[in-house]
Amino acid sequence: MRLIIMGPPGAGKGTQAKFIAEHFDIPAISTGDIFRANVSEGTELGVEAKRFMDAGEYVPDEVTNLMVRNRIAEPDAANGFLLDGYPRTLAQVEELDDMLSAAGHALDAVLCLTVDKDEVVTRLIQRAQVEGRADDTEDVVRHRQDVYAEQTAPLIEVYRQRGICHEIDGMGEVAEVTRRLLDALDAVPES
Repeated sequence: MRLIIMGPPGAGKGTQAKFIAEHFDIPAISTGDIFRANVSEGTELGVEAKRFMDAGEYVPDEVTNLMVRNRIAEPDAANGFLLDGYPRTLAQVEELDDMLSAAGHALDAVLCLTVDKDEVVTRLIQRAQVEGRADDTEDVVRHRQDVYAEQTAPLIEVYRQRGICHEIDGMGEVAEVTRRLLDALDAVPES
């Protein structure tokens, strides 16, 4: 299975990605993990990405795309993967399509976790208090939610038009949400 999981900050993507990846015996690949691995290993791409990250800037698409291309070409991703945090732009959607097409593959499904915005804001604020994240104020959290909605809406629409977007209720107990996701994937034919 070649999958993408999407959802606003606090929707539980990371938690659910682990369960889905384990179920299908595929790696869960987050762009944050890819960035950190490349930076810590001192790869050429990691050095380039660190320059932008240290300046508080977004890592350019070209660098991100190459990191993702390299990661999904690794042996553990030969039978599939679950991407979390990529693609984030329409240009990255096209790049991912090209990567997969060149390897004779296509995406099987895009999982979009839908959540109650106020509930997630409350959840993130509580997490920030527990973890001592003083910068995660309600205004900051709400702004991140708005940015996510604005930036990902066009991507979700692309995948809806392709008929591979599965919008899943992300509210409730973790096991309940996992079951909803797996039920949706059971109906997906692998490419």
